[in-house]
Amino acid sequence: MPTDFLLSAIVLTPGVVGLLLLATPREAVRLQRWVSLLASVATLVFAAVAWSRIDPANASFQFVEARTWLPSLGIGYRLGMDGISLVLVLLTALLQPIVFISSWRSIHDKVKGYVVAMLLLETGVLGAFLATDMFLFYVFWELMLVPMYFIIGVWGGERRIYAAVKFVLFTLAGSLLMLVAIIYLSFVFHSQTGTWSFAYEDMLRASVPMGQGFWHSPQMLLFAAFALAFAIKVPIFPLHTWLPDAHTEAPTGGSIILAGVLLKLGTYGLLRFNRPLFPEAWQRATPLFLTLAVIGIVYGALVAWAQKDMKKLVAYSSVTHMGFIVLGLFAGTLTSTQGALLQMVNHGLSTGALFLLVGVVYDRRHTRMIEDFGGLAAVMPLYTGAFLIATLSSIGLPGLNGFVGEFLILTGAFPRHPAVVAVAATGVVLGAVYMLSLVRRVFWNPLAIEANRSLPDLTWREVLAFAPLAFFMVWIGVHPGTFLSLSEAAVRRLIGG
Repeated sequence: MPTDFLLSAIVLTPGVVGLLLLATPREAVRLQRWVSLLASVATLVFAAVAWSRIDPANASFQFVEARTWLPSLGIGYRLGMDGISLVLVLLTALLQPIVFISSWRSIHDKVKGYVVAMLLLETGVLGAFLATDMFLFYVFWELMLVPMYFIIGVWGGERRIYAAVKFVLFTLAGSLLMLVAIIYLSFVFHSQTGTWSFAYEDMLRASVPMGQGFWHSPQMLLFAAFALAFAIKVPIFPLHTWLPDAHTEAPTGGSIILAGVLLKLGTYGLLRFNRPLFPEAWQRATPLFLTLAVIGIVYGALVAWAQKDMKKLVAYSSVTHMGFIVLGLFAGTLTSTQGALLQMVNHGLSTGALFLLVGVVYDRRHTRMIEDFGGLAAVMPLYTGAFLIATLSSIGLPGLNGFVGEFLILTGAFPRHPAVVAVAATGVVLGAVYMLSLVRRVFWNPLAIEANRSLPDLTWREVLAFAPLAFFMVWIGVHPGTFLSLSEAAVRRLIGG
């Protein structure tokens, strides 16, 4: 397959198919499900082709596509892939078919709208990971907002409108400031070179003065504008309050994509844009972000421990996991940054799997309350085994993927920030406490509720959805070098290590 248009094929295939599906009759549900699944599988195949052909030793962008869009303003259709974006593209492309398989029977109403929204969302996410024009990045960033709003607001739970509006308002608050910062950066580049450009590589060459104080420092103000948009998306404490509502009210597929991919756009943005564009501001802001990361790790774990709703528990666990990723990024070493990038993938796999499995019992019992279960190990052995794998991955059992990411983050951060690591390590212990407590109560408490005695075990379709996640949990845990080697050169280039 030629690589001239490989990245466009990855980005545009879902969106184009989604738009074509708009022309199909509402009643053609079977066609819409199959076509959307095949489109997501085709995107995964294109991503796998990129994996097979990328040169991991080359730290620069590869498979570059550059076409003029608004030449008078220096805005172009520019795509490129390095090792950092590759691993996140692979995660996105893997999760989307799983979403469609898991939603095959659970989404009955407005199926056409659901699959179209999911496909457009995938295009937005992939475009943001691959855009090398900052205006184009912003277009894809905003494109994600609309389908996710409808996914939560139309197919979500009882408080879906509240959760959807809250998600949009939080995201817009940060992204509009980011747009202003992007435009300002272009003006800086124009003032220094006489040329208009929004190309990422050109922005790296723009010299933004640091200045004295916060309000008199252009670099600090620009850093803050970008960081706010990304911190909301992560979300970093105390900007996390939209997350539990969005997760709890979203349908299962929406929760998988939200946790698995959308949160990673925040940490990706911090790594891709904030660190190289504003290096002095990054150093000055490091103590603040390390503090917020540690607070998020401990706070998320304690609140998760107190939850009575399984989905809310998993949602708050994301605050903890994303706190570890932010810690790894701002610790600043090659080891911690590589660990953070790998943990982005790990969290997508383990938490995506947990949301998938919580959705399985919700479809059967129409409740997520922990007290409504108990003794499921006796009636759903296959489901129990799958939930244990996802749980052990989430809490970082050696031999599974979660251990590798957390270990690299903590060991990479320890030489520079031993006190921070000591506090953050308590999050690992608390994570084991609340997740194993959940497993005990759901699976090994007495089988006292009659409705639980007749619950069917995993179907072949649910096994098919979970199996790829389990496969990569084990692969990364046993042989993390396969994935770490993909991004090492690109990370070295980005952090200057």
